[in-house]
Amino acid sequence: AWYIFLVLLVAAILGDTVNYHAGKYIGPKVFNANYKYLNKKHLIKTQEFYEKYGGKTIIMARFVPIVRTFAPFVAGIGTMHYGKFIQFNVIGGILWVGLCILAGYWFGGLPFVEKNFELVLIAIIGISVLPMVVEIVREKLK
Repeated sequence: AWYIFLVLLVAAILGDTVNYHAGKYIGPKVFNANYKYLNKKHLIKTQEFYEKYGGKTIIMARFVPIVRTFAPFVAGIGTMHYGKFIQFNVIGGILWVGLCILAGYWFGGLPFVEKNFELVLIAIIGISVLPMVVEIVREKLK
């Protein structure tokens, strides 16, 4: 089971590291341009979150949809030193992967989950998408 944890941890850390470097090297061009598939509001929202919570954003962002996608990118655009970023990235990765594995372990053995795996999977996807849907509805109502 430890090898699964290590593989997922390395993948999580590498994913955010690539995103950080993308932000560092191409971020200013992207941030100042108007791309159809990149919502500038999401970048700005992540930047505000980052300014409010500092380096802890890298840890907390793993648990916040939308922010999770842009936090390493915005850290790369901003002034966060790579050494500081990687420390928060590793801590966040350990917490995220550990929590996901523990949740799978705890809930995976429940009879209800075993008997209704497809339903549980759909519920997980629905819960994951819900914050994004709420945000879209809020924007439309403004």
